[in-house]
Amino acid sequence: MDSKETISAGYQSEKIEMPMEEMTNDESGGLKRDLHLRHMVMIAISGTIGTGLFMTSGKTVATAGPLGALFAYSVIGIWLVFVCQAIGEIATLLPIPGAFTAWGTRVFDEAFSFQLTWSYFLNWALTIPAELSASSLIISYWLPEGSNFPTWIVPVIIILALVVINLLGVRIYGEIEYWFSILKVVTIIIFIICGILVDSGAVGGHVYGVENWHISGAPFKGGFKSFLSVLVSVGFAYGGTELSGVTAAESSNPHKHVPKAVNTVLVRIAFFYILSIFFLACIVPNNDPRLLNADGTVANAPFTIVFLQAGMKGGADYMNAVIFTSVVSAANSDFYVAVRMLLSLSQNGWAPKCVGKTNSRGVPLLAVAITTFFSSIALIMIYAGASQVFNWLVSIIGSMIFMTWCCILFLHFRFRVCWKAQGHTPEDLPYKSWGFPYGHYLASLIAFCCVLASFYLSIDSKPSKDDPDYASARNEWAQGLLGAWFPWVFAVILYFGYKFYNGTKIVNPAEADLDTGRWIPPASVLEEENKPQPKWKKILSMFT
Repeated sequence: MDSKETISAGYQSEKIEMPMEEMTNDESGGLKRDLHLRHMVMIAISGTIGTGLFMTSGKTVATAGPLGALFAYSVIGIWLVFVCQAIGEIATLLPIPGAFTAWGTRVFDEAFSFQLTWSYFLNWALTIPAELSASSLIISYWLPEGSNFPTWIVPVIIILALVVINLLGVRIYGEIEYWFSILKVVTIIIFIICGILVDSGAVGGHVYGVENWHISGAPFKGGFKSFLSVLVSVGFAYGGTELSGVTAAESSNPHKHVPKAVNTVLVRIAFFYILSIFFLACIVPNNDPRLLNADGTVANAPFTIVFLQAGMKGGADYMNAVIFTSVVSAANSDFYVAVRMLLSLSQNGWAPKCVGKTNSRGVPLLAVAITTFFSSIALIMIYAGASQVFNWLVSIIGSMIFMTWCCILFLHFRFRVCWKAQGHTPEDLPYKSWGFPYGHYLASLIAFCCVLASFYLSIDSKPSKDDPDYASARNEWAQGLLGAWFPWVFAVILYFGYKFYNGTKIVNPAEADLDTGRWIPPASVLEEENKPQPKWKKILSMFT
């Protein structure tokens, strides 16, 4: 075939005149396409369920009340569904390293990708210590009172395990996350079943129903302001759902796997998060001091409280073990993404080339070493007070996640402008996000309101010196102020600094590069997809 011959893009949806060698360029940057559908789906469903859901959900209910917490998880969930749809559409077409952090160079401005990639790397570099600091709190549950056991040993062991897992390659990472995810999914299902039995009185001997929704302060505790104050922590709990876009560069079949993965997000939100919060709020009253988990112990973690109230012997031990494995799993995902962001930075010339050099397993060794250094911050945090530092990181990371989602929505709108300017239609895409544009308008409105609310609360919550607990209130105010403003100030400095220094220009939509890096399914993949399937497999594929 002549190199200038017309090549079919995707599923014969359009014809593009360009050289064969350019169209079939994998653009995987030395990575291995070793992630299969079951890995992608499970990583999308529960790969990042960890401390965000298991350890901070109680504080959300205690602060905003049962309906306030449920509404917060629902509103942020709606925003996230359309963010993932945006990711699915572009990542299916362009499954390149860095995913959405690399799209800015193609459709808007190189400076935009520069700031987003560094911001996203920092997000995960800080999340790893947050997860690891939680592990030191969790392990203390099994220690006898007054024990002198050095809890910093636990994060050290986890860090070593993360390094080994990531050095073995993406297939091992995907396999480990697959089994970790199954454990978390099974546990949440058990929790929901337990919640139904306890709430109905079948277990525990007391019918709760929705009685805790009518106690003092419920269902909206603290009013609208309290509802706004929990949005960032809810964002932290949802953070990482966008990983399906990052893993696209290592998927064995992005055209099939990415849409499947992003379409599980709605199920994850509706089933795992919303139902869990609903039963938690029904069984544990929002004025229960254990929900605030002030001492940072897992014995008071919200999911554990429900098991204890169910009278399940050993429930606390089981839940503690699951939370611990969830923290390890979440840290594993965080480590993986941080390494991939460094790889993307290197390949784009925004970090030294040696950082992105991969070995025979497709692993960038220096990027692993740098991420390991950031992970070690957790050891310092333990001495500074793991519980307090964890709360500071939740505030900063939650706001950084909000900023990332805002950027993704913006890039998707910009991508559609470029796609249209080059004479394409939405039907030409291998995967078209549903709900566009109205669902994305709604998500953008939610995004604007959430960010505006975080800015407002960070200023309005300044404590008075007459407050008897002024020191604690001032610390909380400073935490909110840094969390709300730091990500945006950091991003603006990076964007304009890079733009002015390098003189970058906004991309002309008609000239945007929407071709380099497209993934063309090999003949073997197309043959496998076109094989006749039993009816039960076709039915099953509708749900996976």
